Amino acid sequence: RLHHTEEYHENNSLIVRRGQVFQLKLTFDRELKDNDKVVVQLSVGEKPMKSNKTLLSMDLRSGQDSQWWCANISNTSEKECLVAVTSPADAAVGKYFLSVKTARHIYNPGNKVVYVLFNPWCEADTVFMPNDTERLEYVLSDTGSIYVGSVQNIVGRPWNFGQFEEDVLDSCMYLLDKSKLKQKVRKDPVIVSRAMSALVNSNDESGVLFGNWSGTYTGGTSPVAWTGSAPILQKYYKTKKPIRFGQCWVFSGVLTTVMRCLGIPARSVTNFASAHDTEENLKVDIYMNEKGEKLDDMTSDSVWNFHVWNDVWMKRPDLPQGFDGWQALDATPQEISQGVYQCGPCPLKAIRSGEVYLLYDSKFVFAEVNADRVFWQVKNVNGKQKLVKLREEIKTIGKNISTKAVGKNTREDITAQYKFPEGSPEERKAVEKACSYLNSSNLAVCESTTPLPPLQAGIQLDVESEKVLWLGNPINLNIIVQNSSAGAWTINLVASCQLQSYTSKVKANLGSIKQTVQTEGKPVIQLPLNIAADAYMKTVTSVADELLIKVNIIAEIQETNEKLTDELTLTFQYPPLKVEMPETAKINEDFTCSFIFKNTLSIPLEECKLHVEGLGIFKMETIDQGDIMPGRIIKSQIICAPNRTGEKKIVAKLTSNQVKGISGEKMITITA
Repeated sequence: RLHHTEEYHENNSLIVRRGQVFQLKLTFDRELKDNDKVVVQLSVGEKPMKSNKTLLSMDLRSGQDSQWWCANISNTSEKECLVAVTSPADAAVGKYFLSVKTARHIYNPGNKVVYVLFNPWCEADTVFMPNDTERLEYVLSDTGSIYVGSVQNIVGRPWNFGQFEEDVLDSCMYLLDKSKLKQKVRKDPVIVSRAMSALVNSNDESGVLFGNWSGTYTGGTSPVAWTGSAPILQKYYKTKKPIRFGQCWVFSGVLTTVMRCLGIPARSVTNFASAHDTEENLKVDIYMNEKGEKLDDMTSDSVWNFHVWNDVWMKRPDLPQGFDGWQALDATPQEISQGVYQCGPCPLKAIRSGEVYLLYDSKFVFAEVNADRVFWQVKNVNGKQKLVKLREEIKTIGKNISTKAVGKNTREDITAQYKFPEGSPEERKAVEKACSYLNSSNLAVCESTTPLPPLQAGIQLDVESEKVLWLGNPINLNIIVQNSSAGAWTINLVASCQLQSYTSKVKANLGSIKQTVQTEGKPVIQLPLNIAADAYMKTVTSVADELLIKVNIIAEIQETNEKLTDELTLTFQYPPLKVEMPETAKINEDFTCSFIFKNTLSIPLEECKLHVEGLGIFKMETIDQGDIMPGRIIKSQIICAPNRTGEKKIVAKLTSNQVKGISGEKMITITA
């Protein structure tokens, strides 16, 4: 309890945090004499040696040594002896084996394993976090929310981190061994967290999760079906093979679990409109055809609707002063860093100020939240492709950076920790500083974007849609052209509607309009763009990912040759999944939990599955629900027998061929 490790219920070994005393009771076959030699030993691995610090010997008679491990007798009573063992605040974390050596023998206890973790409660530890409510959230909280959706529609998805569940700690220790980090660097949270960002993906060392963005997930679990990290890490520990499949929020959820389990404060962070800048020039190029449809095959750059990574809390003695605190860390395999798919830790303060020379991967993370977006139209002129620049945007990347608030089930916006206000002098200065570093390192030329002059023609574009877009209903849009000037303009207008994944991959072209309009005497012109449900439902059903609607408009004013563009992202809405149960229950006494769903959509939901999990109550279960016809209500019940006290959360998710994931959650207080 004093080490804040009592939550690791499923593990019977001693689990301690470094930099803090713990006690052992030794029982001898006779009373201890002053000249008896007793040495407490802690060893790591199969061939422990003092020279590489994998064997620690602590003579009970040698006195205190604050810089190193030491053991002292604190009390003796007849044949019993109480020993206080103190580890240094920079002890290597990991799994140690305990033995006691006397003059003639070496004794091993029945359960000889001692786990040593990082200690955010210890001021001398580099992961020290001074605020107790923050430690409760970022180290001890085993449930939370991960934010997904789009800038216009942010949705919190419940996630069970489950760092105290059975085999999760052993899974983390297995990853630590798999990292092949030498014992002397296992004390450093910078190096340990970087190694874990590589091992949570399977790209290099057959790590935990196999990433898949194809939309087809046969032979594994669809990324949208997971409700938490524990089943993933448990299965990985048992099979030692990568678990199929993950996408960014799954990689982030698992990395949060691994970090909290090892004692490093961590949070899952979502960046909306997140840039993937492959050329390191702080620009993301988007190409569109003459219908205004996005073309995927012309660039490896992309803007994801959202991307989820992690922040971890630690000091950075490896960097100049001023870069302690939150560090960005990312396990999603996007780019190779030092030969491996890993990313971070990178100080948020370095990202904010544009100091992209600092370790690790600060250029990549800076671009994710700060890149400018450039739109191009590919025109066919006399049988040849011609590129026409449509617009450059300096304020659309890195929006609403979100994490779960401390102690509350609400979203906290942490954009200000990553960047200065958009367009402010400080923000532009940070971008210029980043550009100067990128240019000096002989990479692709990075130029800061100059804002476009105001249009001669006072034209504005807008898209109107129904407030709620229910899956299975037609999509009815109005393209609006507003003329606020006295001039009469001739406008060539194209608008397209596409079905895309959250990583901006085009899955289907749904429809487009191409029209020339005259503004004379018309302050507002409305052009309808209507898509029948049949046009998109086939693709939605065939792809196992959650898809969204992207509308692009391009307007060319003939008289001035000026170009305007606008875009809109629409997300489908679904009926709610309700979780019903009492507010409180008693430990080891059964209660009933009900999951209720009414299909209020106009379409049947096929091959429905209900995935449910309650940490400390029941393990993840999947219940087949068959097809749910329009208007039908389903109700599933689980009899729960809680085995732990405290605030517990039950998480549920309904998946089907049409709807990929509807989440529900409810808290319950379990009392003794």
